[in-house]
Amino acid sequence: MSGNKNKIAGIGELFADLKEKRPLIHCITNPISINQCANAILALGARPMMAEHPLEAPVITRTAGALMLNLGNLSDTRVTSMKLSLEAAREEGVKVCLDVCGAACLENRRTLAHDLIKEFAPEIVKGNYSEIMALAHGDYHSSGVDADGRLGEEDVLKIAPQLADSLGVTILASGKTDIVSDGTRTCLVKNGTPQLSQVVGTGCMQGAIAATFLSCRGGFDAASDAALTLGICAELATTRKGLGTFAVRLMDKLSLITASDIKKHADLTYVSIK
Repeated sequence: MSGNKNKIAGIGELFADLKEKRPLIHCITNPISINQCANAILALGARPMMAEHPLEAPVITRTAGALMLNLGNLSDTRVTSMKLSLEAAREEGVKVCLDVCGAACLENRRTLAHDLIKEFAPEIVKGNYSEIMALAHGDYHSSGVDADGRLGEEDVLKIAPQLADSLGVTILASGKTDIVSDGTRTCLVKNGTPQLSQVVGTGCMQGAIAATFLSCRGGFDAASDAALTLGICAELATTRKGLGTFAVRLMDKLSLITASDIKKHADLTYVSIK
């Protein structure tokens, strides 16, 4: 319980830090979710920059507080820019969140994800249950970018700590229960709502939020705080008026979220993995 209390207090400090420092968050992401990601970053008090031209991307990364890369809707140009930005991030000590979108259904994205992780060692690797399973098991495949409904919390909980340890990263596996592990610490975040999976781009938003928090915190805290924040905002935004209203209300809640909201609604449990 004391660990949870400390975490809640830490989120309050995090929100204050973001509003005071207003870090630049550089995102190279897919055009499907670029607007949602930028607005989520802005709502939390940071400054988004979405530059993806190869001549621009590394320049922006050098001045950023964190870098978020998303493998959705890949293009050759964006891959080139990602590698250039990762080189710049390594040189400048800029922390990185990598969202392995589509790694479960497309072999080229899975290969690229492993190559980027091996060469550039991002702090956070984020994906849904299927994408994280695909990184752990090369013979695993799913259809589309949504998570395989046959995978449950226990399936991912078995592999996430080992994968985090072997890759030297923090894993953020999103699902009905978000699972966060750095190989030593593992927690479950049960906040959220089914409407999140019915609005395009919310998974990408989680990666953008994690990168925003990463500018001020370490990988494990940034990932778990991102899961808590998005999940609680989604619960507070839930409505019967339809998905369009939910999407607008979700952005409203991100811009208004407080540490008191987190304290009141957080459903986070640390687990021991044997």
